Amino acid sequence: MKYLSEVREKFGSLPAFTISDLQVFLGTKKISKNYLYLLIHNLVKSGEIKKISRGVYTFLDESETVGFGFTPFYYGLQEALSLKNLWEQETNPIVLTPRKVRSGVRQFEGSNFVVRRIARKMFFGFTTMRYKDFWIPVSDNEKTLIDFAYFNEPLSNEALAGLRKNLDRKKLLEYLKRCPEITRRKVKKLAKLG
Repeated sequence: MKYLSEVREKFGSLPAFTISDLQVFLGTKKISKNYLYLLIHNLVKSGEIKKISRGVYTFLDESETVGFGFTPFYYGLQEALSLKNLWEQETNPIVLTPRKVRSGVRQFEGSNFVVRRIARKMFFGFTTMRYKDFWIPVSDNEKTLIDFAYFNEPLSNEALAGLRKNLDRKKLLEYLKRCPEITRRKVKKLAKLG
């Protein structure tokens, strides 16, 4: 645990870091790959760091760090509604990524989160948002509505009304040009566009 304080100082406040990040950071120390893996193993075992996904770790006890294990990504669907206070219910983080990963429910520190694959051409329409001490990518209102239609997810009347009230219609119409026809039709119906 010789380098623990240096590693904690460098990566402790970041939402996530990779084995490669550690390797680069500790590269000047001339440590072996075996020692690097032993260091990570010991940090995970002691609970100092948590594994998000293969090769991606965090020091933070925050469920909103899970997306960083699937970069590039953004938080969307019900999670976006929740983060923007358009949805009163507590949700599990929903990570949308164009990477070829297994979709479905996963666990991080005893809590569930959902990973969903999205087509690369549909990977747009998100902004960064401050979450506690770090920034996370979250779909904007227009893309959140599009994603509900794209994934054929049910949307409560209350959430739909909140989204409609906050839509930038010009931006929505621009986004719709990039979407499949079936998604366009659903979104126009949901947004009450002519």
